[in-house]
Amino acid sequence: MKACLSSRPVCLFDLRELTEPVLTITHLVTHSGGFHADELLSSVVLTRLFPAAALLRTREREWLEPAEGRIIFDVGGDYDASRQIYDHHQRPSPLRDDGQPFSSFGLIWAHYGRDYLAALDVPGADLDAIHSAFDEEFVLPVDLLDNGAIQPSVAGPLAELTLPALLGSLKPVFDDTSPTADDDAFLAALPVARSFVEASVRNLAAKARARGVVLEAIAKAGASPILELPMGMPYLSVLNAADAGHMMFMVAPRGEDWTLNGIKLSNDTFDQRADLPAAWAGLSDAALEAACGVKGAKFCHNGRFIAVASSREAIMEMAELAVKAVQ
Repeated sequence: MKACLSSRPVCLFDLRELTEPVLTITHLVTHSGGFHADELLSSVVLTRLFPAAALLRTREREWLEPAEGRIIFDVGGDYDASRQIYDHHQRPSPLRDDGQPFSSFGLIWAHYGRDYLAALDVPGADLDAIHSAFDEEFVLPVDLLDNGAIQPSVAGPLAELTLPALLGSLKPVFDDTSPTADDDAFLAALPVARSFVEASVRNLAAKARARGVVLEAIAKAGASPILELPMGMPYLSVLNAADAGHMMFMVAPRGEDWTLNGIKLSNDTFDQRADLPAAWAGLSDAALEAACGVKGAKFCHNGRFIAVASSREAIMEMAELAVKAVQ
């Protein structure tokens, strides 16, 4: 990574060690000064796709006019993909098909998100689904917050722990008088933002890979209330979409042990379809073996959402006992 912070406009870096750009883009231009999540996250996408391009933060008018080899975002007062300018502050501002507002991140994702996913080696068959899921789960909340369409207070006591708030906390403090403070902070925040974007994409891609495995396990289980998976993996969304409301518990190997898990009603709650037996709660080793009568029982969480045993036979026996306790 090459940093060059001594001139105006400010060339933050280029990432020549990454893949070659899809188009001949020489400059990625956004505004200078304080930063928000939308242009920071847009920069994550664009610097991955155009690693040889210089990233400029400037308010100089000559750089905010569309030109060959230039992508301008979150500044410039216009949205015109044919001219590679992606601002959302002008009137009328760009809106999604459903009338919700775009930020620069939403605009960049709409036009470059699929190429970005391909650059991260997301399989072509999954591109559209992951592009849409990431837009809904990750991009849209940033767009809404940036435009004031929702208030941070909707997150309640977690408001300061949302991703835009955390990225915003990386801005320089008010009494940092360094002339490069904003640019230095932007440069430091960019890999942090990148890690969150890439982790989210990896998780969505993992869900797509897991789908076939989970569907096969559901079919194999049939009418059984116990879902057995070959390893821990994302399964809840597939289970909820399938005709599998009868399933109460999931078992899977974990290292040398096996786990018995309650199945949450949704990812938005800790409530489960069924809890493990109250008599097991908080016990381990000999005490748990005595309580459940299963040799090899090792641990049951006090919250009754997971238990551990030393073998598949032991965990399946515990699963059967848990089902009987519920019934």
